Amino acid sequence: MKFLDHPTRNLFFTGKGGVGKTSVACATAVKLADAGKKVLLVSTDPASNLDEVLGVTLGNHPTAIPAMQTLFAMNLDPEKSAAEYRERMVGPYRGLLPEAAVKSMEEQFSGSCTLEIAAFDEFSRLLGDPTATAEFDHVIFDTAPTGHTLRLLTLPSAWDGFMEQNTTGTSCLGPLAGLQAQQKLYQESVKALGDASVTTLVLVARAEASALREAARTSGELAELGVRNQHLVVNGVFQAMDTSDPYAVALQERGTVALSGTPDSLKAFPQTIVPLSPGGILGIESLRRLGNVDSTAIAELEAGEVEPVEGLPMLSELIDDLVAPGHGVILAMGKGGVGKTTVAAAIAVAIAQRGYEVHLSTTDPAAHIAAAMNDESLPTLSVSRIDPEAETAKYSAQVLGKAGANLDAQGKALLEEDLRSPCTEEIAVFRAFADAVAAGTNKFVVLDTAPTGHTVLLLDSALAYHREVTRQSSEMPEAVENLLPRLRDPDFTRVLIVTLPEATPVHEAAALQRDLRRAEIEPYAWVINQVLSPLPITDPLMKQRQSHEQKYLREVKEVLASRVAIIPWQLEPPTGLQSLSRLTHSGLTASGS
Repeated sequence: MKFLDHPTRNLFFTGKGGVGKTSVACATAVKLADAGKKVLLVSTDPASNLDEVLGVTLGNHPTAIPAMQTLFAMNLDPEKSAAEYRERMVGPYRGLLPEAAVKSMEEQFSGSCTLEIAAFDEFSRLLGDPTATAEFDHVIFDTAPTGHTLRLLTLPSAWDGFMEQNTTGTSCLGPLAGLQAQQKLYQESVKALGDASVTTLVLVARAEASALREAARTSGELAELGVRNQHLVVNGVFQAMDTSDPYAVALQERGTVALSGTPDSLKAFPQTIVPLSPGGILGIESLRRLGNVDSTAIAELEAGEVEPVEGLPMLSELIDDLVAPGHGVILAMGKGGVGKTTVAAAIAVAIAQRGYEVHLSTTDPAAHIAAAMNDESLPTLSVSRIDPEAETAKYSAQVLGKAGANLDAQGKALLEEDLRSPCTEEIAVFRAFADAVAAGTNKFVVLDTAPTGHTVLLLDSALAYHREVTRQSSEMPEAVENLLPRLRDPDFTRVLIVTLPEATPVHEAAALQRDLRRAEIEPYAWVINQVLSPLPITDPLMKQRQSHEQKYLREVKEVLASRVAIIPWQLEPPTGLQSLSRLTHSGLTASGS
């Protein structure tokens, strides 16, 4: 890895879920420790699997890694920090405000923005206070702050005056209310991030278009804030070992095409290509081998092959039950890059082919699905696209017009930054989502745009507070008033959690399920996408990936999901109506991506 030729003291690793940033960060830590450096490896990821990778139980203090005299690691717990932070902010109001108002405040402090700010609060003590890590030569952070968080923390100190006037319930200003006491520490942290002599930001991606786009977006956001010492790592690049295996050849070709389309903004940075590992990266020896695929590693894995998980039904087996009510809403939920848009489209096509009226609503920016359907025209299927940018702009203009009217320049700057939050987009799209759900009373509506459990509870608490204050609900639109009961009704709404058979996507999906259950929404089924297990693979490297995914297939089937279906990996991505139809047909020809 080229960034280790002259490593800076601080190394931050960032990337979307499932790209392998934890593996790359751990391998970096091991290589530096092997070179005689004293290294501290830190994760602030709520779904951290550092323990699993390193084989050690970690806590919120540096723990020595066995057999590595100079390597220490720790898991900071942003969820615990967020809970403590939430109680510090809400506790003083218990008994003073109506219960509905207190619940509304609690939910304001339960979202992803609070978690993000709590995470920054945790690692800024290690980054901004030189004495905290003085004994270490290098500090490696498995999770990097987003550009949104850094912009919030570098804005003028207008928080006190703004919070006194803020009654809008916007998404990130509540979490910021308790930060004034540590502004000096945050300023030092932001300064250290921007100092190229001490900090390198490592962008981790896969040889996939979506992962490279996400890396480019993150890179641009952070570069605007002065974090310009960046390095691109493309992880998991596959090279076929058996060129007679059509699946291996197809996988290699997809990677080649994706890399040829690398965004121009990333091409300016130094780049490291890490070959796909034959199995999971678990343990110090496998970390030492990261990037070196050799016959020895494959032979070791062949000796420990795992029994395949049996009895996993295909997606086709869900369709009969999904159409049984004759109408309703089907939600495909999951993190970016797991294929929820494809799953939603395939289900919509399958239902429409049975003669039911179906409306598919997507946020897919490529809109190739809609084009394919229009070209081949299914008479009972209509498609629309919710434009997040348009919805967010409309919502932001309304909030600025109402809440920003009496603010000074600094307060308005803070509000404008808050409205650039991912949470704002989620709430804005949520309004369009409510109208789409209402249409499910007389036909099928399939959505790949779904609110998180936090957003649902935010609506719930806001409505409760509204009723507490006004003592009436007659002013609320019907679609909004009935949204919660509809989402919580398993006969009306079926939630499908879409994931991949890999550690991070499965653990992130488990967190999503917990969030939904907190909002009293029970998932109907899990759909595991891009599964290799049913395929007649001969390539040695891909066969080992088949073996590795069994652990996560078993975890979903036996622990996490009440019902599960799989979509096998396919030779060609589904980009048209015919390909989508194959995803819901039985047999291996129904493979999907």
